[in-house]
Amino acid sequence: MYLLYSLLLTLAIFALLPLFLLDALRHGKYVAGLGERLGDVPEVDAGGREVIWLHCVSVGETQAARPLARALVERFPSHALVVSTTTLTGQRLAREVFRDDAAAIFYFPFDWAWSVRRSLRRIKPSLVLVMETELWPRFLRECQRRNVPVALVNGRISEKSFKGYRRLGGFIKSVVGTLTLAVMQTEADAERIRALGVSHARTHVSGNIKFDADAATGEQTITTELRERFAFDDEQRPLIVAASTHAPEEAITLDAYKRIVDALDNNKRPRLLVAPRHPERFNEVAALLAACGLPWARRSSAPRDDDRACEVVLLDSIGELRGVYPLAALVFVGGSIAATGGHNVLEPAAAARCIVTGAHTFNFSSIMRDFRERDALVQLPPLAEQDAPRALAQIFRELLNTDERRRRIGERARAALVESRGATDATIKLLAPLLEQRAEIKGQRSVKS
Repeated sequence: MYLLYSLLLTLAIFALLPLFLLDALRHGKYVAGLGERLGDVPEVDAGGREVIWLHCVSVGETQAARPLARALVERFPSHALVVSTTTLTGQRLAREVFRDDAAAIFYFPFDWAWSVRRSLRRIKPSLVLVMETELWPRFLRECQRRNVPVALVNGRISEKSFKGYRRLGGFIKSVVGTLTLAVMQTEADAERIRALGVSHARTHVSGNIKFDADAATGEQTITTELRERFAFDDEQRPLIVAASTHAPEEAITLDAYKRIVDALDNNKRPRLLVAPRHPERFNEVAALLAACGLPWARRSSAPRDDDRACEVVLLDSIGELRGVYPLAALVFVGGSIAATGGHNVLEPAAAARCIVTGAHTFNFSSIMRDFRERDALVQLPPLAEQDAPRALAQIFRELLNTDERRRRIGERARAALVESRGATDATIKLLAPLLEQRAEIKGQRSVKS
């Protein structure tokens, strides 16, 4: 099965070569770090310490891993931390947020036996931690062959992903069977990974590490910079933030915004900040804003005097969204009108901001259920695309006109987050025996030698 898997992976890579070449000309998203993806990762200067390899796929997992990375560095100073990512945006963010904690930051290897082996020979990890659900069969198998324990941390498997994995039958059972530990977010996630083949003894529930993230100093600096540059003032002109948006959510949000501001005096109109989920869509969204007829500005452009009066801001940057939330009166979290499964509501909740989502939030079903039960957000019903602007405008208008309701929703969101913290500590306690066991083995080898 592994030979067939490698063959199919190779065929898929060749089939996608035209896309990779086109990407190289446009964005560099898939070809960035090609040497590292082929296993040519930098040697790690661990100072004689054992190495913990933490893997995060993209921006979401990288942000989520921040409290875990900090805890690993503080609790296990005799170990060096290295971090890998799959995407270009994740790599950029990781280099920013882990620069003080990680001995090395690099791209995860393509899942061929030879590229994985090259990476493992260079890194020599004592423990591999995989954030959320990144199950690369060859990588996991090569770790098992080297007796390197692998723990899935902050693990989650949606119902949709579970159905896809089940179709792989015995192969997925052999893949997840290589995991030493599966630390899942919820009992439902734990049940799904057990059904795929991980034993009860190796499966645990920790909660969601994302609940444990606090604002960093860098984010506070971003908040201050954006407030001063764009003259954001919640008292005079409240800010609506459309976060992690996908097509057609930018057009929907812009339409909804125009519906509520057309009848208002310029000094009383709210303002809008749009933050697309994927950087390769920044220019596409910029063209949409340029055609909308409203004064607008790009975050990436040089500051101008008229930035303070613009009505719409395009946040075309990476890793700054958390710094925006304290400036917002309302936050629409995208990927939820577009049926992509939603995105993280915990970051605006940490800022006690009033959250609005669409109906499609299946990637965060447990969190959403908890927030709905607490009346800690507003969720739209399923809507046809043509009906979404009117419904979103109505919600925006109602919430902007009722300051107390908006404030209470934000406070309940913050309370829900605070009460659910503790996943990082629970995860560290589960990982400690693995690190201690490796230390004992190393000590026994030293005595024998």
